[in-house]
Amino acid sequence: MSDWQAWAALRSESRHFLVPWEPVWTADTLSKANYRLRMRRYSRDARDDIGHAFFIFQKESHQIIGGITLSNIRRGVSQTGTLGYWIGQRFARHGYMFEALCGLIPSLFDQYGLRRIEAACLLENIPSSALLDKVGFSREGVAREYLCINGVWHDHLLFAFLKGDTIAPSKA
Repeated sequence: MSDWQAWAALRSESRHFLVPWEPVWTADTLSKANYRLRMRRYSRDARDDIGHAFFIFQKESHQIIGGITLSNIRRGVSQTGTLGYWIGQRFARHGYMFEALCGLIPSLFDQYGLRRIEAACLLENIPSSALLDKVGFSREGVAREYLCINGVWHDHLLFAFLKGDTIAPSKA
């Protein structure tokens, strides 16, 4: 809960930057009560091993700059999870998300026992698809009307990173 004000301020100042790529923001999206519910859901998802949420902090300032979620964890014969991420507008395109993903991905395999990590982005989200390419995700195709983003069902590019894949040293 101690991160609520910084999280809400960053998301508020980045609203126009984030809205085109996210589910609809409700009137209370940035409220303390909504944040508390979000933290409870993250805690419950982690306890139930269906998702994990991570905040990204800038090394120098220890300021929150974004977040990554691993959701829809499927166990059994799948051992797969879905990756999502966001970053505050003023921190975008400075390499922070690349660094965070490259740092997190190995632990998703080692600590969480996954074999496959999936990610998706809107077809027109060139920076996000370029990021996933750079990290080492493989493009697997297009899913029609895959997610409801900002109130509209959109096609998405699908990506995957397998446990045997590597982040090329020249990319990390």
